[in-house]
Amino acid sequence: MTKVYRVAVIGGSPEPASVRTIRDAVHGADAVVAIDRGLDAAIAASVRVDLFCGDADSVSASGAELVRQAEAGERDAAFEVERYNPHKDFTDLSLVLRAVRERWGAPALVCTCLSGGNPDHLLGVFGRLAAWEGPIELIEDAFSGRILHSEDAWTITGASGARFSFIPLSPEVVVSESNMRWELDHARVELLSDLGISNVIESNSATITCHEGTLVCWTFK
Repeated sequence: MTKVYRVAVIGGSPEPASVRTIRDAVHGADAVVAIDRGLDAAIAASVRVDLFCGDADSVSASGAELVRQAEAGERDAAFEVERYNPHKDFTDLSLVLRAVRERWGAPALVCTCLSGGNPDHLLGVFGRLAAWEGPIELIEDAFSGRILHSEDAWTITGASGARFSFIPLSPEVVVSESNMRWELDHARVELLSDLGISNVIESNSATITCHEGTLVCWTFK
């Protein structure tokens, strides 16, 4: 079996990313997973999908037909299907992460089409991704981001002048920021604090380091 190091996840956001962003997100991925209407976004971007996950409640009629055909083997198993009961206790993303772990362990994830639409879903997305063991990259039209765990760092290059923010996802984080307008040095920041909101990158190479805890951070385009 071919080792999978990087999995691209195309979410089912009602406000999908652009074709270019989706193609950028899947570039270099060893496998691509589409969540529900994320299949439509993948098709629009001419992206090959390896695994469809979802209850098929938001995918288009044409996408649902492709899922049916794949399940029936009518398209030479164009992609694998993991279909969920719509009356489930977990979000599709939670089940997708389980499916990825069962197939490929804990590879690096690059996620797109997860941020648009509903704020409750978005908070749930961050909650699920915060528990993932491997590296996580977030790619959307308006921003790129990372979820950082203890001892993780992100060096941002070529973004001088860009707005930068972070939010703690654990009860407390210890964080440092360098080459930004407001720098931090091993600062302790509480869960969902707004201290990290709307900083400005002031160098062609800036770094955020998460010394303890878990945080999500973004560079805005």
